[in-house]
Amino acid sequence: MKQNLLFRSWFYFRTGWQTYFAFILAAINTLTVTYFLAIDNYPSLKTVFPSFEIYILIMLSIGIPLLVLVGFVHFKRSRSFKSEVDILVESNPYQKRNTVNSELNLRLNLKIVSMMLKVSRKENLSEAEIQEITKIYDEIISLSKDRNFKNNLDLNFLKKEIIKA
Repeated sequence: MKQNLLFRSWFYFRTGWQTYFAFILAAINTLTVTYFLAIDNYPSLKTVFPSFEIYILIMLSIGIPLLVLVGFVHFKRSRSFKSEVDILVESNPYQKRNTVNSELNLRLNLKIVSMMLKVSRKENLSEAEIQEITKIYDEIISLSKDRNFKNNLDLNFLKKEIIKA
């Protein structure tokens, strides 16, 4: 794999910025602006939040659990994360390839294990079983021969498998 230090550094920079630096700055900015522009100017709110430190403690004690809940809902209870993963798989040829390969490996391994179990019990394979493994073999050979990272054979395979399920 060809490595380009400039682009790799750019990727690490963006990840560090968006995940850590921007998050911390946004939190500090939000707390500061809301306190000094809103709460500091209203005496009724000033009684609830007498100091900036108290405001931070109260907001963190409410905000952290609330944001954990929002994150949980995002990943576990809504369709948004599934949509994100679908887009990543559709737009990343390596992810598509890995997903297709793991599906094919699982299917092939299950069939091989079932045949090995049958053979280990001294049973003969039926013609239907031989045709089934031949069909899987031919499908893998055809897909491996024809697919590349520029055509949509991997994506078409995934869509076909999703429709089956």
